[in-house]
Amino acid sequence: MKKREDVRNIAIIAHVDHGKTTLVDALLKQSGVFRENQQVNERVMDSNDIERERGITILSKNTAVNKNGVKINIIDTPGHADFGGEVERVLKMVNGVVLLVDAFEGPMPQTKFVLKKSFELNLPVIVCINKIDRPEARPEAVVDEVLDLFIELGADEEILECPFVFASAKSGVADLNLDDEMTSMEPLFDTIIKYIPAPEDKDDLPFKLLISTIDYNEYVGRIGIGKIEQGVIKENEQLVRVNKEKPDFQEKIKISQLYEFEGLNRVEVESSRTGSIVAVTGIEDINIGDTITSTEDTEPLEFVKISEPTISMNFSVNNSPFAGRVGKFLTSRQIKARLEKELQTDVGLRVEETDKTDSFKVSGRGELHLSVLIENMRREGFEFQVSKPQVLYKIDENGKKLEPTERVTVDVDSAYAGSVIEKLGRRKGELVNIIEPNGGYQRLEFIIPSRGLIGYRTEFMTDTKGNGILNSIFEGYVPYKGDIPRRVNSSIVSFDTGVASSYGLHNAQERGTLFVEPGEEVYEGQVVGESPKGIEVEVSVTKAKKQTNVRASGSDDALRLSPIKDMSLEEALEFIEDDELIEITPEEFRIRKEILDSQKRYKSKKNK
Repeated sequence: MKKREDVRNIAIIAHVDHGKTTLVDALLKQSGVFRENQQVNERVMDSNDIERERGITILSKNTAVNKNGVKINIIDTPGHADFGGEVERVLKMVNGVVLLVDAFEGPMPQTKFVLKKSFELNLPVIVCINKIDRPEARPEAVVDEVLDLFIELGADEEILECPFVFASAKSGVADLNLDDEMTSMEPLFDTIIKYIPAPEDKDDLPFKLLISTIDYNEYVGRIGIGKIEQGVIKENEQLVRVNKEKPDFQEKIKISQLYEFEGLNRVEVESSRTGSIVAVTGIEDINIGDTITSTEDTEPLEFVKISEPTISMNFSVNNSPFAGRVGKFLTSRQIKARLEKELQTDVGLRVEETDKTDSFKVSGRGELHLSVLIENMRREGFEFQVSKPQVLYKIDENGKKLEPTERVTVDVDSAYAGSVIEKLGRRKGELVNIIEPNGGYQRLEFIIPSRGLIGYRTEFMTDTKGNGILNSIFEGYVPYKGDIPRRVNSSIVSFDTGVASSYGLHNAQERGTLFVEPGEEVYEGQVVGESPKGIEVEVSVTKAKKQTNVRASGSDDALRLSPIKDMSLEEALEFIEDDELIEITPEEFRIRKEILDSQKRYKSKKNK
């Protein structure tokens, strides 16, 4: 079979924070994409604010570099398990992968997840050991760990012979030998061109393009991105849209614009051929999984099944006393439209209507998946409320309740390992593997119900003095493991509305840790702190000291207040109970009771 030698399609796969996006930066810079004097951002591929702040890649990105007459299409994939739906689809577009592994951490759970998917698709692998300039790097040991992982995943002889490249993406250097002097990324480029197979030349067959990613643009609407499996395409050609999942569906279409990738830009082209990764516009409701074909052969292409969501929460209209003060988008119509827009590009998400007109059930791959959506909406000016995350159960054919489980890998200082084993044990976690300590660090592997992880990460950071690393990946459904003990702390709730005063807070802090500071406005039913006693407490934090003829009412400024607990959104999601909500606004979020009135709340509890 003839090959198209001028193209290579690769995906870069790795665990979170092993340097994928930095590596792509280095490849772009050294392939002449940028002018010599051009100012370039760090991690230029992470285009979204949250990606930049958290240092994670959420959406897969496409780019292309030209080296020695060969166009290398590069797809930078997310390493986080919650965005695994992205990875699975992306691998359908490529002919090989570059597996990036941190020279200190070695292979991690997500590395295993994406590698397994690559092996299932028989993709050749180049292993790049990155960050070799880290002071504690141990590249030789990591090479052995990678080979062990290959064997564990059932790799054949050919894959075990794959090339290993050593690199420091940050410094922009790589080589096949650790001992050689490294000067540039050239050895990595050469290895990609030599080792990743060129796509087969099937230009003479009827045209077929599988849509693997969707982008969205205000001007042209939805943009479908995918690899041309066979044939040639021209702008304004009459084509057909079909889908393997919908056997009866067939639609005649015309592509208005056709793009290929050059560096970080999409460049319009008049035609494109087999093996190219292209973007097409002009098809109104184009979807991931669609096949675009010529009119003579309308057989759709196979598509990767997307992993099911495991966690859901309700998004509803904000009905707190402070609703509408800072948000631009408040109505259920606006929230619904925004969630539907998210569905256009996020395949792991599900949105369903509930029996209440102002509330929607949103299901996703994990807490991080949903918290990133909440954070994006908040920044866009939305104001809404979310409920506690709930795990999605299944019922098997014998009527047994099944629940999702995660495989959790924990790296901790050996001194804290006992505490982690004990806490996860209480949450129905099963210790399946202990890897011997390395430099004082120990790696523990657990299988644990997904609901056992809700609310644990914050505790984990405290227990390991902020030095532990915890990673999880969806493992599968198993029979329900029984009840898990709930949080010991309970809420301190404000029973009046007004401005928090030093005097009121000083009296309330005896009951526990507070979340609000003097001068903050609070309302009845707002959760203003946590009590260690396990019993819900109602307090007045707005109470001012009465003026007497001995003392002016202002002299309570000298009262000593303990520091407040400032929670992140994930911590708040882990903290709330079933009868509580988080009010999300563009400026802040507040934890509140679902029923604000204390009398009604008491009655509702009694009736339950």
